[in-house]
Amino acid sequence: MSTPNRFTNRLISAIFRARNLLFGVACILLVGSIVISTDLEFDQSIESLYSQDDPQLQKFLESKQLFGGDEFLMVAWHQPDLFIDDDSFELTEKAKQEIESVVDELNELPGVNAPSTQSLVSALKFPFGRVRVLNMVEGVLIDSQHQITSVVVRLTPEKNPDKRAKTFEQIVEIAESHEPTAYVAGEPIHIHDMFRYVEQDGTILFRFSFALLGIVLLVLFRSLRWLLLPALIVGLSVNMTEAILVLADVQLSMVSAIMNSLVTIIGVATMMHLAVHYRDHRSTQCPEDSLRESLSELIQPIFWTCATTSIGFLALMSSQITPVRSFGMMMSIASMLVFFSVLLIIPAGILLVSRFQNDPQSAPAEEQLVTLLDVNSHIVGRFPWNIFSGFAAATIFAAFGFQHLEVETNFAKNFRSESRLVKALTFVESELGGSTTLEVNFPAPEKLSNEFLDKAGRLTAQLRELGDEDGPYFTTTNSLDDGIQLVPTVPFITNTPRKKLNRIVAIQPEFESTLYNAEEGRMRIFMRTLEQQSAERKNRIIEDTTKLAKEAFPDAKVAGLFVLLTFLIDSLMSDQLISFAWAATGIYLLMSIAFRSPLLGFVGLIPNIFPIILVIGGMGWAGFRINIGTAMITCVSMGLTVDSSIHFVSAFQRERKRGLPVSQALSITSHNVGRALVFANLALVIGFSVLTFSQFIPLVYFGVLVSLAMIGGLAGNLILLPMLLQLIYRESRATDESSLNNAESSTT
Repeated sequence: MSTPNRFTNRLISAIFRARNLLFGVACILLVGSIVISTDLEFDQSIESLYSQDDPQLQKFLESKQLFGGDEFLMVAWHQPDLFIDDDSFELTEKAKQEIESVVDELNELPGVNAPSTQSLVSALKFPFGRVRVLNMVEGVLIDSQHQITSVVVRLTPEKNPDKRAKTFEQIVEIAESHEPTAYVAGEPIHIHDMFRYVEQDGTILFRFSFALLGIVLLVLFRSLRWLLLPALIVGLSVNMTEAILVLADVQLSMVSAIMNSLVTIIGVATMMHLAVHYRDHRSTQCPEDSLRESLSELIQPIFWTCATTSIGFLALMSSQITPVRSFGMMMSIASMLVFFSVLLIIPAGILLVSRFQNDPQSAPAEEQLVTLLDVNSHIVGRFPWNIFSGFAAATIFAAFGFQHLEVETNFAKNFRSESRLVKALTFVESELGGSTTLEVNFPAPEKLSNEFLDKAGRLTAQLRELGDEDGPYFTTTNSLDDGIQLVPTVPFITNTPRKKLNRIVAIQPEFESTLYNAEEGRMRIFMRTLEQQSAERKNRIIEDTTKLAKEAFPDAKVAGLFVLLTFLIDSLMSDQLISFAWAATGIYLLMSIAFRSPLLGFVGLIPNIFPIILVIGGMGWAGFRINIGTAMITCVSMGLTVDSSIHFVSAFQRERKRGLPVSQALSITSHNVGRALVFANLALVIGFSVLTFSQFIPLVYFGVLVSLAMIGGLAGNLILLPMLLQLIYRESRATDESSLNNAESSTT
């Protein structure tokens, strides 16, 4: 990649000749892709987080089919003076009216399965064993201090996300209008809020990132017309990517909502290099010659930077998390489309802008930046081993931070503390029982017997006893046997399990179908537990529950949203290592091809691994936990920082081809390319900083950590990379002087 080859020269000549046609094609593609991309949908189902063959998802879907799904919501509030006295447990008239009023409002909503609605009023209508009933519903319908109550509603199956969203909003309105304010908690609305925040952020962050980067371009180049070019490149790349997704019948997922923002950042950073090179050539050449010269120097580096960025994102396809995989695929396509858009738009676009004598201007403080770059180049040339030792020490220290890394398992930590989701989750988990559910389901006979129910009852009792030093695993545990045991045995009337069950169903119609499917021969025990627990404890809960259940019923299965989310989070750590390895391997191979040297490919990789180790290791030392956002930064940041390495090494090769000695080639490269690297990385950091405004905390982490990696990558490419090049291209002083004299003679 040291000099343009014959193919590159022919390509540049061809796109110059056809520049107006290509620009017209770009406009047609832009309009067409905008029309097609309007059909792009955002998948907001919990199933979208997993591959269809995931065993945990299969168990979840099987349970949903057997028992109707567990889409329960709790509407909870402070209700002092619930009972007239603590002996009769008779509700006060005021409490009864309050509860019944909320129940009536909720049952009128579309999407609420009214027969399944549970409340303290309906529970106390049960004519047998009021104290035992209260013990069963404690932690769900009432707290242990009898100061808080809740209404539990079950949602009807709904595939239309808009209808389900409307149901959620109406439930929240009822809760917020209640005096005192009620809180709505439950996995369905928590997952809905997660997708809602991400979808809203996708649009807002795209607009903010584009506006901020537009300001950066104005400040650096002081040219309104030069805003149009990156806008066209970004617009074409984004809309073509979305159109391809529509045609491929692929939906946006949770993480891919930030795709537009990232494409904007990549497109603007690419334009930074073109603008700086074009502006430098304009000082001595006409617009067309300046553009030819700029493309001759940059078309190969731009292609390889887009390709390596694409490979970095493509490495995310190794993830076990479906949204991360789909995000990697989308961004891989979008990264290459940036290069395609540059070929279509730049030749005609820049020459059209130049007709108005509106070339990019010098950036503020650019002279001071050049001075700093020259000083940096001098220091690197004087103290290479000192610099190498400093980088090595920092890398080793950061690497030890890896052993302190932990995974974030608290669902509430994914959102800002002031969000309704966190407030509701905190209230329910601190005042009532757990807000997350899991189950044990096992084979059951079509005709229930006392012997079988005794066996299921023993398992229920054992599950209640499960726990550790932090307390019981489950806040509530409910089984079919619990309800049947409440009904006294009356000869000829309730003398069989079926007759007892019929009495319960007459009062609570959904009781049986929620826990027992006679036709399919499965029964389940339903448990609630806390969401805000450590990853180790969550895994221990699942392992101990599975072991206990299989001892009683070898074909038992442990399923539920609690299990799904725990396994999702558990895969984050391994994802980091695997995706990092794939990204590093792919980028190394591409750079080796680009530089036509495996050694240069390895040298170009080192400055980009350094910031990754520094950032991830720093997370370990600082106690930051890995979440779904940080699981992507290794691939993404490497794919972006390597762009600087490619531009630097390719410029260095051009100077060496001219016959310049190593030291002078490095100095000129740092002087010329260094400015573009600083401007491009400035755009990247400012673009990613927009993510800090996200409501979804993993995206905040993603933005901050990738920005830090960009800064580390810039330091690596301006300090570590030239130092490494100097070490592997060591020449004698005589050779250097000879090369310099030859270069001066050829120039003369």
